[in-house]
Amino acid sequence: MPATLKPNTKAYTLNNGIKIPAVGLGTWRSVDNNEGYKSVDFALKHGYRHIDDAKLYENEEQVGKAINDSGIPRKELFVTTKLWNTDHKNVEAALDESLKRLGLDYIDLYLIHWPQNTDKEVGDPSKYEDYVETWKSLQKIYKEGKKVRAIGVANFTINKLEKLLNADGVDVVPAINQVETHPLLNHEKLIAYLKSKNIYLTAYSPFGSDKAPVLENRVVKEIAQRNGVDPAQVLVSWAVQRDTIVIPKSVNEKRILSNFETFTLPKEDFDALNELEAKEGTKRYNDTPFNNFDE
Repeated sequence: MPATLKPNTKAYTLNNGIKIPAVGLGTWRSVDNNEGYKSVDFALKHGYRHIDDAKLYENEEQVGKAINDSGIPRKELFVTTKLWNTDHKNVEAALDESLKRLGLDYIDLYLIHWPQNTDKEVGDPSKYEDYVETWKSLQKIYKEGKKVRAIGVANFTINKLEKLLNADGVDVVPAINQVETHPLLNHEKLIAYLKSKNIYLTAYSPFGSDKAPVLENRVVKEIAQRNGVDPAQVLVSWAVQRDTIVIPKSVNEKRILSNFETFTLPKEDFDALNELEAKEGTKRYNDTPFNNFDE
């Protein structure tokens, strides 16, 4: 019997009391042909209330215009953007620029995109980590209570989070850690650690980034067929069922709609996805020089 799919309206309460929708729209690489505007416009018209962006994506203007054209009350939306690596020494200026491009008065969630500074003046980025001082700058802005409602990090490992949380002068715990996550990179240890610190995980590239290779995994496809859904709905549903946030990216209207519909996986299917990495090996599809991904 086919699974019962429903538009996902689940929301989580972050460690500072604000709510974040469990399923959002990712906007990475939604740039050409006004795709950032079109995808966000369509998503908002069909139930999405969580939009994830970043300076790096070079589409904040498009995304912001779609948000402002939607007519949806600002308080009903959750908007994330991110501090790029070259702006670690100019946090508030970078935030102000993002706000201007988005055409918004505040951001719901502002993230340190990577724990490394890649400003050319710094030198070798693999040897330079200044995220503690960067975080202190975010703390100050957050405590002022005007431009951001919550702050967090992305691509942080357990070791880097430990360094951050134990640093002198750090007294705000990140609300979110956003990392690549799917059944072939399930971050079981990281999620357990985050839960112990009351930090939520947001899963980016839930299909494996370029060409969505995880959608072609044999086990994922078998589970989809058995439940009468598509493989993407299996992966989004798995992410939500793990109590994580997930931000699938698409510019295809049919996919934007289907990615928003989730179901409860039967225990045997949920367990099979949880065990996939151990059986088939770890696959990371977004490897960069910015992080050694130690846990």
